[in-house]
Amino acid sequence: MSTRQTKILNWSKKAPGIWSSIIGSPEAFTPFSAINVKPALQALKKRENTPFPFNPDSIKVDIISSRIIIRLPLKEDEKIFGFGLQFMRINHRGRTRYLRVNSDPKIDTGETHAPVPFYVSSRNYGVLINTSRIVTIYCGSCVRKDSKYSSIIRDRNTDPLWMATPISDSVEIMIPGNGVEIFIFSGNTVLDVVERYNLYCGGGALPPRWGLGFWYRMPTNFNAEQIIREAEELRKRDFPCDVIGLEPGWHSKSYPTSYEWSKERFPQPAEFIDKLRSKGFRVNLWENPYVSPSSKIYPKLKPLSGSHTVWGGIVPDYSLPEAREILKAQHTREHISLGVSGYKLDECDGSELTDNSWIFPAHATFPSGHDGEQMRQVYGLILQKMITDIFHERNIRTYGLVRASTAGASSLPYVLYSDLYDHRQFVRALCNSSFSGLLWTPEVREAKSSEEWVRRIQVACFSPLAMLNAWSSQMKPWSFPEVEPIVRKYIKLRMQLIPYFYSAFARYHFDGTPPFRAMALEDDLSKTDAAEIDDQYMAGDSILVAPLFGSERAREVFLPEGIWYDFETGERFRGGQVIQVSAGLEKIPLFVRNGGIIPMMPALSHVPQTGEPVPLEIRHYGTVSGNFKLFDDDGESYAYEKGFYRWRILEVKVLPDGKKQGSISKVEDGWNSSYGRITWKFIE
Repeated sequence: MSTRQTKILNWSKKAPGIWSSIIGSPEAFTPFSAINVKPALQALKKRENTPFPFNPDSIKVDIISSRIIIRLPLKEDEKIFGFGLQFMRINHRGRTRYLRVNSDPKIDTGETHAPVPFYVSSRNYGVLINTSRIVTIYCGSCVRKDSKYSSIIRDRNTDPLWMATPISDSVEIMIPGNGVEIFIFSGNTVLDVVERYNLYCGGGALPPRWGLGFWYRMPTNFNAEQIIREAEELRKRDFPCDVIGLEPGWHSKSYPTSYEWSKERFPQPAEFIDKLRSKGFRVNLWENPYVSPSSKIYPKLKPLSGSHTVWGGIVPDYSLPEAREILKAQHTREHISLGVSGYKLDECDGSELTDNSWIFPAHATFPSGHDGEQMRQVYGLILQKMITDIFHERNIRTYGLVRASTAGASSLPYVLYSDLYDHRQFVRALCNSSFSGLLWTPEVREAKSSEEWVRRIQVACFSPLAMLNAWSSQMKPWSFPEVEPIVRKYIKLRMQLIPYFYSAFARYHFDGTPPFRAMALEDDLSKTDAAEIDDQYMAGDSILVAPLFGSERAREVFLPEGIWYDFETGERFRGGQVIQVSAGLEKIPLFVRNGGIIPMMPALSHVPQTGEPVPLEIRHYGTVSGNFKLFDDDGESYAYEKGFYRWRILEVKVLPDGKKQGSISKVEDGWNSSYGRITWKFIE
């Protein structure tokens, strides 16, 4: 017989606009505890004290047979965003989200690589469930018999207003177990709520400057000589590139993984890495977490691993410090000390498709006492933190790729990717990731036509990580010769915009502002339909990106209030409306807001080393004054955490006679700036 307990919550204020409450007896192992989340309290204290967004008595909690049910009120006009990396929709009102980590999110259930139990409402609040369990959230998708809407019954045969999902007045959250921690966030806007969430998770990730260059992942079984030849071909053909990615073939064994260099393909890895570094390339290594019996660290990790294997490899329990230290020592000695700059953490999610199932089961046991469900939900998060710590201890920033994540990941310098490949879903995922402290790359792998190839490249160059992944396809930037100049144009534009993007990431770190974000975070949702827009987004504060897909040559674009300008031509558009835009294959529609300032550097072959200042062209668009905070630091170390950075204020004043005057704030003598000569370009 089931038992029922009704709880009244006591709320503890954590920071301005942030409260938490403990329900029952929570498990100690949570996303926050797994990576030791440290809120950016100093930044949060600068935020306005916003009110608690609910009448506390309106939040209902029941504990029924080892399940916690939390019920929160929902207004009829509310829209709901978030839940991590979602591919199918942006507004989740009326849907049920089953938030399990899964590498194959092919239907709209909520399962995905990074299902974050955090959502934000169009009424300017957010809700986070800090648990390593699978959470199910009914986003107004069920109606209780005591609801004010329960009496509204329509006849499907005769009433055109009949709905499969009736209107509901509540969000219901179901969590397995006897206890959980819940957080409530409030703000003045939806963006303000998201910023507070990111700051509570430690502030957004600040990648090294080189991480924002172009990435090229090599075919799986390329050897050292083939990779160096390919890298030299990039330089010969004038394609900027900063990172060369090595796929499974660099290992002596993979699936399961050895973490050891193949002596046949890479007989002298240190020399190989040095040669690439001399040409301006960093090296990023692929790996998955399932350790091969052939690996030298296998005997040490075996007693510290779970009860089940994956592809014959053990699954280390990296929630244990001793397990983490074994891998960290091996990676430091055999990879990072040789000059490896980062990792691609693959297949830390698992699949349960009927025709392709692989992962340890939910009932698996681990030496820490955690079960398979908990470990699967946070495994990608733990891996990110573990690898980041290796670099942090050496005062070197990294930037990498990961295939699973969850709550608390904002500060970790990893970008999600997927083996799925629908281009529109990739853009939707880019929008959705911005609600939950995640980064996403719409990487390019292959294309059926030159048109698709260009459109994918264009979007990748306006994302957190611009990458061509040729691991299987063996595609190259020049694979479609007829569009090679267009591809080169956008990879070069990516390089030129690094000062702009790098400053956006600095704001992500210090202010919590997502560097790439959905239109719902940009506009007043009470006045526009921005809540439903999932095929355009903001890149930084001033650039609006409106991708085209396949062979499209035109599309509708929603421009928020104000005046906007075409990035390339300077053509003027009035905002607060939807406009029709035509663009040939050589152009992705980009719009800059009135007064927007865009700092740009030369289209170099790679990002300069620390101490090599680059000249800047500062573009100002429009007819009103504007300013821009240009982040200035060494671009590679963690010195910024100790205050070794400067914000350079770029300002353009429009004088009474219409002329423009640009200026940049000075820094004290002795400061080694990353930026050199400044020129100004005024566009209107």
